[in-house]
Amino acid sequence: MEEQVDQFYQSLKGATENLGQFLNPDIEFTKDLVRGLMKNKERYGYTSCPCRLASGVLEKDSDIICPCFYRDPDVAEFGNCYCSLYVSKEINDGTKKTHSIPERRPKELRTK
Repeated sequence: MEEQVDQFYQSLKGATENLGQFLNPDIEFTKDLVRGLMKNKERYGYTSCPCRLASGVLEKDSDIICPCFYRDPDVAEFGNCYCSLYVSKEINDGTKKTHSIPERRPKELRTK
């Protein structure tokens, strides 16, 4: 299992850095999120955000499939996405810290 986590982590890291963003530099924290993504892939068939409740219906969850629709504006405005998997260069470099941010997902899309 850990080998699969490492592989998925490396693939996310490469894809993210090509976009000028970074995975959270706290590797253990980040790998916990990767495990959550993998669990959601197993559970639902897609990698829904591990920090949000998914409905299990792809059409209803399309906005929270990682990387979610909210990642780019969150990283641009706050320096990290909602779950802090993706971070800005400043956070990656250690000149800024991650912090909790407001949920951008509209209330009507959140699973009850």
